[in-house]
Amino acid sequence: MSSSTVSVSAATPTQHYFQRKIDDVKPSKTDINFVVMDYLVSEGYPRAAEKFAKEANIQLPLEEESIQSRVEIRQAIHAGDIDAAVTKINDLNPQILDTDAALHFALLRLQLIELIRSCTSSATSDVTPALSFASSQLAPRAATNPDFLKDLELTMTLLIFLPATGKLQKELGELLEPSLRRDVASRVNEAILTSMGARGEARMRSLVRLRQWAEAKARGANKDIPPVMPLGLQDAEDRMIGNNGEGADVMVQ
Repeated sequence: MSSSTVSVSAATPTQHYFQRKIDDVKPSKTDINFVVMDYLVSEGYPRAAEKFAKEANIQLPLEEESIQSRVEIRQAIHAGDIDAAVTKINDLNPQILDTDAALHFALLRLQLIELIRSCTSSATSDVTPALSFASSQLAPRAATNPDFLKDLELTMTLLIFLPATGKLQKELGELLEPSLRRDVASRVNEAILTSMGARGEARMRSLVRLRQWAEAKARGANKDIPPVMPLGLQDAEDRMIGNNGEGADVMVQ
């Protein structure tokens, strides 16, 4: 009886042709630098922007002081110090909140949430400050806007369920998540930039949405594209700002 030897070679993955087309595109370094700088300045990372400007041999498009003001406001919101954030916004431009009722209400609601956190931190805590703030600052605004009223009612529900043990309902739990602060801080940042005559949103965010829209359209039309097409933005962002001590919690959405 004879024996035969069968050799099996490991198959080398073949790169999808669409990915090869992407790799063949050579974007302009000037364009890339512009988008990166626009992101750092728009999102408010002065140290990272200054370092990148030196490395790329380009100038900051805005004065560093204007970036720093937005950084301080963002940090105050992320820390839950909404009163300080509102004061800084008004010092910068009182018209911002005067002309944007939705943004002003969102900030006041965040402040109410922080009061509720404090008032319900123990069984003997007094909820009067939260009730007084809601009555004087949010209720008059909610009376003129159904969306504001719905948000206020949901927020006030925290007074009932937050002291109790157990997991909060999804809608209530989301009020206590850092993502709510980040969302409001992003809206404030855009409003400040717009008030300065600058573009309210970083171009990188617009490009990301455009890219996601194009991918969805391609998949809807059954185009032959890779099953997974990661954006790869987190690694890029880590390289841009991770070593500068800035913006560890920021994500391009």
